[in-house]
Amino acid sequence: MSAYKLTIRKGARVKHERFDRLDDGLDGLERAARAIAVDARREPFGGGVMRRIEPVQQVVGRIELAGPRRLRAGVDVRGDGSAEAFTGRLRRALVEQGAGESPYEALRRAVSARR
Repeated sequence: MSAYKLTIRKGARVKHERFDRLDDGLDGLERAARAIAVDARREPFGGGVMRRIEPVQQVVGRIELAGPRRLRAGVDVRGDGSAEAFTGRLRRALVEQGAGESPYEALRRAVSARR
């Protein structure tokens, strides 16, 4: 059985992939998130009676990687095509990006620091 499970959520669709190595799982996560980001262009909605929700506030896709030693990490793809990395599951913590660092590089750094 593969050690790492990737869960890809886009709208109501859920897809699972399995990987033997962490690096392969992170590569799969980045590939899936970038594919969702290409189609992620959403328009703001609301603003009349209800509050206005901007595209950057809308999550159009969530990709999560689970593995041994309680590894839980992932990326949220926003309605404007941007991505935000996080660790944890119930208590999610945003992964801070360094200067010139992509969310995927920041996630790799955070996950490798746990090893």
